[in-house]
Amino acid sequence: MLRLAKPWVLVASALLVEGPSLAQQRLPTIAPEQYTAEQKTAAEEFLAARKVPVFGPFEPMMYSPEIMSIARSAGDYLRYHSAIGNTLSELVILITAREWSQDYEWYVHQPIALKAGISKDIADAISDGRRPAGMSADEEIVYDFAIELLKNKRVSDATFNRADQRFGKKGVVDMAGIVGYYTFLAMQLNMAHYQFSGEGPRLSRFPN
Repeated sequence: MLRLAKPWVLVASALLVEGPSLAQQRLPTIAPEQYTAEQKTAAEEFLAARKVPVFGPFEPMMYSPEIMSIARSAGDYLRYHSAIGNTLSELVILITAREWSQDYEWYVHQPIALKAGISKDIADAISDGRRPAGMSADEEIVYDFAIELLKNKRVSDATFNRADQRFGKKGVVDMAGIVGYYTFLAMQLNMAHYQFSGEGPRLSRFPN
């Protein structure tokens, strides 16, 4: 005899399928008029450094303004001034966003990466979880370095040596820093169930 699932089972199953899209934001954005003294100071320093008010991943981090300020300061260098240059930095960011299925990072950085010179075919392959074809030599070095660090939690000697020979020791430290920094942002955003309403590309979820 066929038994129908109870309503609460169906609801629970739907929630498991939908995942974060149905999840409520855990750390709602704090209105500036509700800032504490420490949050006001952090927001003022953010505005001075970035020329825009607190946004995106820094919004949930405002619950710990010290962490937010440290993260902003690290990003000031890693996003804009790393030793591998902005174009390859954006490639690392896309790879990291994909591995963490982080929609906001992808939404912000995919258009920036295309504008910086990463081809749409490469971005689309990363979005699909595929190794891109047609990468330049520099892109291959960066892709292999970032993907090994994210998937294997370490980098092979061969991959490290190629990166070291091309970008130097400052370059490999910066590249690992970019992976780590955008992993940190992705963790904060995923943990907070950060919601945003912008229209743009979203990522499918990798199986756990």
